[in-house]
Amino acid sequence: MRRCPFPYEMQGETMSTTPATRALFEGLIYDESDRPVGVTTVGGLPCYVVDDNGFLLHVPSEPVDRQVLGMFRDQFLEHLEIATEAMLKMLGSDDLFTKAAIDASVDQMDRALSTGLPEDARMTLGLLGFRVIINTHGELVRVDVPEQAEPDGE
Repeated sequence: MRRCPFPYEMQGETMSTTPATRALFEGLIYDESDRPVGVTTVGGLPCYVVDDNGFLLHVPSEPVDRQVLGMFRDQFLEHLEIATEAMLKMLGSDDLFTKAAIDASVDQMDRALSTGLPEDARMTLGLLGFRVIINTHGELVRVDVPEQAEPDGE
């Protein structure tokens, strides 16, 4: 399991003008005591609920989710050629239009804030060991990312 230390800041990112409608990483957020963090809405905005010795702190989910998405985007961009090639093979198509669609999808990652992650995607991430650890202020402490198997000879 690889751990990504925080604070993690996304360069040049701003909050969206369209607020998130649901917590993107529901079920994958934990506090520093390794307890799952709940989700609720306050004034129509999704919040992670952190239990601080019986006092429930409501942390807006969008800033937390943006930082985690930024980490995903940065890691994907580091390996863009390999990831794009793998996606093209998986889709069974290597034409210019499919490649453009994949490239555009990276630019549209912020849309996940308004549409949310599919339930099966969140469940799969959880089963693989993906976890986001936040403190009582909602600041990211670390992200536990499952290790990828290294190909032989590397």
